[in-house]
Amino acid sequence: MAKAIHTMIRVLDLDKSMDFYKRAFGLDLAQRFDFNDFTLAYLRNDESEFEIELTWNHGQEEPYTHGSGYGHVALSVDDCEAEHGRMVAEGLAPNPVKQMEHDGQKLARFFFVEDPDGYKIEVVERQGRYV
Repeated sequence: MAKAIHTMIRVLDLDKSMDFYKRAFGLDLAQRFDFNDFTLAYLRNDESEFEIELTWNHGQEEPYTHGSGYGHVALSVDDCEAEHGRMVAEGLAPNPVKQMEHDGQKLARFFFVEDPDGYKIEVVERQGRYV
């Protein structure tokens, strides 16, 4: 049986990205590996062992393109409205909170926010399948 352990994204400014993930989601540096040409920084919090791996390629000067394949990473929270308000106060510019229904039933309450490199992150309220 496989276990999901991390997702990796390339970042242009490691410090700026680490600050975003700390302020937005309370993710702290779990481990960092500095190599000659790149640095790997693994971020997580006490909610889960799952990590976000930030890869900073030294010398990269142009922003990365996401192509047409990247969608988003999703993180769950207890209270979508409260987290949205907190992120607004942090100056992180989240999109408005939305609610999705399927067959007349509430499926999800969520919003999106983008990190400094333009990666979309879905913030989903814990309920139903998103607990």
